[in-house]
Amino acid sequence: MRSLTEFGDLTPRNLTKRQRLVGLLAIAIGSVVLFYTVFYYLGMRTLEDRPRSIFHSLQIVVETMTTTGYGADSPWDSPWMNLYMVAMQFSGVLIGLATLRVLVIPLFEQTPLNLDDRLTPKRDHVVVAEYKRDTGVLLDELETLDVDYVLIESDEEEAKRLSDDGYQAINGDPEDAKDLERATIRKASLLITDAGDATASVVLTALEMNEDLRVVSFTESARRTAALAEVGVDRSVAPHALIGRRLAEKATTPVSIDGGPGGERLSEDVGGERDAGGEAPSATSGVGVREILVRRDSPLHGVLVGESPLAAHPSLTLVAGWFDGHLQVPPAPDARLTPNAVLVVAGPEDEIDALVGEVGGVSSPQAARHERIVVAGLGEGGRSAVEVLPATANATTIDEDESREPDVVGDVTEPGTLEAAGIDDASALVVTVDDDASALLTIAMARSLAPDVEILARVTDAAKTAPAFRAGADYVLSVQRVCARLVANEVYGERVVDFASQLRIVRVESAAFVGETLGELRERRDRGWTVVGVVRSDGVRTDAGIEVVESDEVLVAGSDEAIQEFERAVG
Repeated sequence: MRSLTEFGDLTPRNLTKRQRLVGLLAIAIGSVVLFYTVFYYLGMRTLEDRPRSIFHSLQIVVETMTTTGYGADSPWDSPWMNLYMVAMQFSGVLIGLATLRVLVIPLFEQTPLNLDDRLTPKRDHVVVAEYKRDTGVLLDELETLDVDYVLIESDEEEAKRLSDDGYQAINGDPEDAKDLERATIRKASLLITDAGDATASVVLTALEMNEDLRVVSFTESARRTAALAEVGVDRSVAPHALIGRRLAEKATTPVSIDGGPGGERLSEDVGGERDAGGEAPSATSGVGVREILVRRDSPLHGVLVGESPLAAHPSLTLVAGWFDGHLQVPPAPDARLTPNAVLVVAGPEDEIDALVGEVGGVSSPQAARHERIVVAGLGEGGRSAVEVLPATANATTIDEDESREPDVVGDVTEPGTLEAAGIDDASALVVTVDDDASALLTIAMARSLAPDVEILARVTDAAKTAPAFRAGADYVLSVQRVCARLVANEVYGERVVDFASQLRIVRVESAAFVGETLGELRERRDRGWTVVGVVRSDGVRTDAGIEVVESDEVLVAGSDEAIQEFERAVG
């Protein structure tokens, strides 16, 4: 949503239609008054032989146009001067009527508001044709990245609410060519649609009007991907399936950073996708990003972050920490480590492994491959999670719908159901149930039954991420947040290490950091982001003594908001 401070920087480019109309009216009135004043000044001097000052002439013009009187100058002797005054009177009445219609009447009339008047001029923008996953999260992401857009919302009240909140939204039917035209579809560069069964109709109508349009579609099922490609969709995303795959991969695949000459990949691919070349490059630098989970029986329980061996290690960077579901980047030295606190550490993988082995009561979920996994919920996300599990993983599925053919039929929130699925012996639980309330209860129940199991969960509402952590989850993905990041990645070309994670690591040019060491950059703790390392031709370097040079690329980590602020600052 736009803040009030943004309106102090209005330019013709971002003025709405109504604002431009009011501005043009003001310019027109000023020009007419100036014209009349100059010619009245000249007329009184040459035709009437009664010279007047320019300010007196302005006063007479204003009195005449507003019909408030004519002062001491009437009557006029010259026929031309009288005709001039009559013309001035008529034009004053017409300008008064125009002002009344443009400025006054809209303030009092009860006719429906035309939201189109609030749109700024558009070119090379994004048209969002319906969006069903918390529109505000997506639009905030686009506005933060300064991506121009128009949302076509079929619900009139919702469209008006979004427009009143400062978003570029109109009410309309995205299947209707006239409504797409209102969104300036012919000048758009990207169409994002989340219109369900109407997606094909929306896409075909839009491509008929702009064949160069790139199209991204959200769909409930990955099985529709081929059909949508046939109608012109360039990329189809099934969020539940994507997150299901991501959770399964999170449970079974270590994370590595690849900054060597072999490729651009900085983390494991999201949803099994690869680089444009087809093969995922291998890590050559031996540098990884790991999440270190503090268990209840850990000697680190109650220890200050600044006094922990993680913070004191010379070769490792303490990037971030989750405390009761709240992200700190970097963690405050005086923050206490509590059970289920998660610390994100970057550095040589062998050093991380050695540290985890030395410190009791902690685990690095990403360092190990879970072989005994329970999947709770066998919808689109659950099925996708099972499909990408490696052959070495033994998966047990739970769902209360027998037609989905789960291994255990029952309510995942019931302890008996989880016990029947072998939660006691499982090393990981993937929660992909359909509603957030059930997900939170499942997490809490599983944690009470199996304190050491790693719990990876999906929630729909971004606001439920913190409650899921408090319930006992080790890793949580929000459908709303992941979808917004996918769109940002698509339209902005943002090089995000892993846009399905709660922590964002981006790769940026080094200009803002040249001459400083990594240790010096990490000492600043009030920015909400930190520097992980530098990418060089020989790999990723994370040592505190490394000095940043112009040829480096810098890895910066932080929360969504902090990274967005950082990107705006370095421009």
